[in-house]
Amino acid sequence: MGFAHDYADAIMHRGRVPMEPVDFVPDWADRPRDAKFYPGAETLPLPEPEPGPGEGVFTLPLLSGMLRDSYGLTGRRLGVQANTDLAALPHYTHANWSRGTASGGGLYPVGVYWVAGGGGPLTPGVYHYAPHQHGLRRLLTGEVGAEVGAALGGELAGSGQYLVLSVKYWQNAFKYNNFSFHAVSMDVGTVLQTWRLWARERGLRIAPALWFDEERLARLLGVVPHEEGIFAVVPLEWEGAAPALPASAPVAPAPAVRHRDAERSRTVLTFETAGRIHAATLGHAGDRPAPGALDAAAARPPVGGVPVPLPPAAPPVRDVTAALRARRSSFGRFDATRAVAADRLAAVLADCAAAAVGSEAEGPDGPRLTALYVFVNHVEGVEPGAYAYDPDGHVLRLVVPGPPGPFLQRNYFLSNYNLEQAGAVLVPTVRTAAVLDAVGDRGYRLVGATVGAVAQTFYTSAAAHELGAGVALGFDNISYAEELGLTGTDEAALLIMLLGHERPRPADFRHEIA
Repeated sequence: MGFAHDYADAIMHRGRVPMEPVDFVPDWADRPRDAKFYPGAETLPLPEPEPGPGEGVFTLPLLSGMLRDSYGLTGRRLGVQANTDLAALPHYTHANWSRGTASGGGLYPVGVYWVAGGGGPLTPGVYHYAPHQHGLRRLLTGEVGAEVGAALGGELAGSGQYLVLSVKYWQNAFKYNNFSFHAVSMDVGTVLQTWRLWARERGLRIAPALWFDEERLARLLGVVPHEEGIFAVVPLEWEGAAPALPASAPVAPAPAVRHRDAERSRTVLTFETAGRIHAATLGHAGDRPAPGALDAAAARPPVGGVPVPLPPAAPPVRDVTAALRARRSSFGRFDATRAVAADRLAAVLADCAAAAVGSEAEGPDGPRLTALYVFVNHVEGVEPGAYAYDPDGHVLRLVVPGPPGPFLQRNYFLSNYNLEQAGAVLVPTVRTAAVLDAVGDRGYRLVGATVGAVAQTFYTSAAAHELGAGVALGFDNISYAEELGLTGTDEAALLIMLLGHERPRPADFRHEIA
C-alpha cells in the first residue's frame, strides 16, 4: 500500500487523533493572497458573457461566462450569520466575496490557466485567470498546446484549447497545514462540477483528465512542483479551432512561463505530511487507469430496513446560473419550525447521487463511486432517523430510528451550526481504500474531487430549490461510521451537508457586482 492509504486513515481519525502539528495557529496577519498575482503581466479583460445555449463548442464569451459564474467575484457577503468571521466582514481588507463555486474555509486556492492554441480568439499562449479583475493575464506567447498534448500522453488532445487547474498549496496550508491536501482536492472537484453543471445547461461538454505528466505541465507553467500541484486538464471543443498539434517529444530548452507569482506572505511554511501526499499522488499519463479499473470500487448497494418511498423530485425554481448566484452557506440560519418538503429533499438527493467528476478514469458509463446517507430531522412525511438513500429505487431505507439531533450536535466540533435545526443532514461516503487499491495513490485526488463534486451539486441543487445549505468537515468521521453501521467496511464519510429552510427576513446587505 502507498502513502495515500496512511493519509486517508489519518484524515478519518483526526477527530480522535489530531494531525500534527497539534499546536498550529494560523498567522492571519501574514496570510497569502487568495489568488495568484503576476506583476508585470498584461491583463486582458474578458468580454460580456454570451446568454443562451451554445452550439456544442466554446466561444470566448461562453468561456467568460463559465469562469465568472464559477470562480469570478459576483458579490460581497455581508449577511449576519453565526460563522467566526462575522465581526471582520464589514472591513474591506477582510471582505468575503461570493462566488458560484464553494471552497473549504472560503480560501479559493485553485488557479485556472488557459493554454490557448491556434485558431482561437487570442494569440496562442498561456493565460492565467484573474478572478478579481475577471480577466486573463498573458504569461507566455507562443503555440505550446503540443506540450499539453504530450503531457496527456497524446490520447486526449482535443482542439488544442485546454484549461489547467492547479493548487498553490500555501493558499490553503497557511490555515489547514497537513489537512490542506485533503481540502484542496475537494476544491478541485467543486470547480470541475460547477463547470460541468454550467456547461451541460448550454449543450457543452466538460471531461477532465486527472492522469498526465504533472511535472512536464509544472515546468510549462513555471511553477515549483512541490509548492503547486497540477490537478486537472480540461480539453475544450472550440469554435473554429485548428486541429491540435501532434504531441511533441521534450525539447531543449523546453517552453516555460517566465513570469513568477509574487507571494504576499513574509513567512511560508511547509508541512511534511502534506508534502508526502503530494509526492505520492504525482501523476503520469502512463499510469492512467485501464477501462473498468474502478468497477471494484463502486458504491455498495444501500442497506437498511423496509423502503420508505420518496415522491417524485420537485422541479427546480432557479436555473443553474441563477442557483450559482444564490448559493451561500447558511451558517446558523436554519429554522426547524419550517419542515422541508419531501419532494425537495428527493430532488437534492437525486442530484447528488448523479454527481461525478467525469474523468477519463471513470468514463461515461463508469460506476457510481459515492453512496448517500441522510439524517432526517424535519422533513414532511418522513419520520426522524438515519436512512440510506437508494438512487435506483428512489427510496430511503431506515438504518437508525429516532431523532438524530443529539448525535449530530455531539459529534460536530464547531459552533457555526446547530445541526438539529436543519431539516436533514446528508452524508456522502466513498470507498476510499478500494479506489486507491484500484488505481493507485493518484486516486486520492479522484476521491477528493468526487466528494467536492457532490458538495457543489448539493449547494447548487439546494439553491435551485430555494433551500438553505451548508457543508462542513469539522465532525468525528469515526462516530458517523459507527452510527451508520459502516465499521469494518471501507466506506468513508468525508463531509456532512446540511439542508433546510433559513429563518425568514434575515439581516443582510445586497452588494452584487456582477
